[in-house]
Amino acid sequence: MEGLATGSLASLRERNRRSLISSLSERGMASRADLARLTGLSRSTVSSLVAEMQATGLVEERHASASGGRPGVLLALSRGAGVVLAADFGHRRLRVAVFDLAHTVLADAVHDVDIDESADAAMGTAVAAIHDTMDRARASMDEVVGVGMGLPGPISRDTGTLGSSTILPAWVGVPVAAVMSERLGVPVYADNDANLGVLAEVTFGAGRGCTEAAYLKISSGIGAGLYMDGRIFRGGNGTAGEIGHVILDEDGLVCRCGNRGCLETLAGEQGIVDALRRSHGPDLDLARVLELAKGGDIGCARMIADAGAAIGRAAASLCNLFNPQRVIVGGSLSPAGDLLLDPLRNSIERFAIPSAARDVKIVPGELGARTETLGALALVIAESDRLVGGTTTHPPASTAVGA
Repeated sequence: MEGLATGSLASLRERNRRSLISSLSERGMASRADLARLTGLSRSTVSSLVAEMQATGLVEERHASASGGRPGVLLALSRGAGVVLAADFGHRRLRVAVFDLAHTVLADAVHDVDIDESADAAMGTAVAAIHDTMDRARASMDEVVGVGMGLPGPISRDTGTLGSSTILPAWVGVPVAAVMSERLGVPVYADNDANLGVLAEVTFGAGRGCTEAAYLKISSGIGAGLYMDGRIFRGGNGTAGEIGHVILDEDGLVCRCGNRGCLETLAGEQGIVDALRRSHGPDLDLARVLELAKGGDIGCARMIADAGAAIGRAAASLCNLFNPQRVIVGGSLSPAGDLLLDPLRNSIERFAIPSAARDVKIVPGELGARTETLGALALVIAESDRLVGGTTTHPPASTAVGA
């Protein structure tokens, strides 16, 4: 009986320890009082467990400045607890970042990549970029808790493969997480880039406090990450949120998905730039479009406004369907600010049912170019058994999208 009681107490203490590690990994840094509130543990239990984890080097104290008072003492998982890798693929760029478990960026880099050509070549570029970034962060692969990876296409929940033959044809049937895990020797968790965007914004940015939110990534493609009832909604097989392929003009341009007049052809980065090159020259790019629009160029400002209105019309249906508290706008077109957002808001007000339009706030993303890598960090934190367990043994590689 005494042995059973001792075992039960040890099991309870381990569960409490895991709860503290989980809360610290999610928050990055927290005070002892914060941890007691987040976990429901008593302050004495928190203090005792923290002292144990400090003695083993798992947790360290960090001092945060407090306005008008003494610096506060916050706790964070130490560098010895591991690092998280993030790799976010765009159609032409790959961003790689290394984070510690206090959410600090240790190193990051952007590389050119063409994911439309070859999945194998693109993943080879990613592996080389990851090793280079790890070297600059002075970290080894043995420290890696997991890799979060974003792709601009739907990923099957069941198989972990890219499921669309039109959006990323070179990647169809590739079990992305499994292949990358084999090449790197660490667990990999893959998801759609817009899903990582919404996870980042509700965890660290403009969607904090929301249980229902949508993140619109407006770049080469247009995707929506949907956050419903406190978790990412991916649909039956990973294709939820493909708002860029809502048809707005049946007689419009042919989209890469094979249909005509998709939102992406009207409001995506390439559609805007191509339309303006007729009047502004063949060397025009999106950065120049944004610069000219903010400087008062009527044509560029008009194209951005028209894009915002078109996106808002599609987003109005999204608001009617799941009634989000916030629609968060990110991606390469988001620096246009209110030139984009005001027409978007007007379209939602016009085309959404009044109650849905009243309920939603349309806001810019807060995290900028690092949105998806921060989402990858949040995905690994949510998914990694190694992190919650506080061990140093790699779990089996994930071959499917995070739950």
